[in-house]
Amino acid sequence: MYTQIELTFAGTDQHVAIVTLSRPEKMNALTKVMEAELRAVFERLDKDAAVRAIVLTGKGRAFCAGMDIDELEVLPPDDIQAAEWMRPYNMNRRPDYQSRYAYFPAIAKPVICAINGAAAGLGLIFALYSDMRFASDKAVFSTAFAKRGLIAEHGIAWILPRVVGPGNAADLLFSARKVGIEEALQMRLVDRVIPAEHLMDEVISYANDIAMNVSPRSVRVMKQQLSTAPFQSLSEAIALANHEMFDSLQSADFKEGVSHFIERRPANFTGR
Repeated sequence: MYTQIELTFAGTDQHVAIVTLSRPEKMNALTKVMEAELRAVFERLDKDAAVRAIVLTGKGRAFCAGMDIDELEVLPPDDIQAAEWMRPYNMNRRPDYQSRYAYFPAIAKPVICAINGAAAGLGLIFALYSDMRFASDKAVFSTAFAKRGLIAEHGIAWILPRVVGPGNAADLLFSARKVGIEEALQMRLVDRVIPAEHLMDEVISYANDIAMNVSPRSVRVMKQQLSTAPFQSLSEAIALANHEMFDSLQSADFKEGVSHFIERRPANFTGR
């Protein structure tokens, strides 16, 4: 079904979807085909009630080295605003998260990025828009844009300072230098560092824990709260939380959350 993306499932009851960028001979450099397939697979997984967590990774020694230079050289200037890429991802989410690469926060499920190697340019953007970034101890990072005569693309000037702070963001964008894993962890560009040989096992284990032991409904609502919060005042965030709390107290998952705690048994959440 997919030619440059691999989709597999793991974890208890196959609740964890693993999306793998699959052009290892090209360090998983992005093409229009891969871009379209990536969006299509995320749309599919977003609608699949059985999927409770998504892991994004790369095949081979790299996560994603950015846009394929062969395609970048012939990319027409108007491609950046092409209607095929700018169509709404999910009309129930903020317009801010409807654009070409910024749609990960619009996905109702956690997106965990397992960064197995180099993440540059658009590869770094994919990682930044993920909910969490777990990286191999062999990972390396670069914005790359300034060294190609480009600018801070696809909202990275908005998301990067929120992750690493304004000074680090300016450094990474202006210099386009390579950042090793120790520095990446220090500036909070990644959330965890895991030995390369254990990366996928640990990420899948973490994702499966979310899938099996917490309410999918709670995670879905909390993800929307987190993605909305940068645009809200504190009073607006509290008002939204009060509204969502009222609804959660009437949900099936709340009843199950209380029951399994009292009965000292594993949870059986349905997401409702």
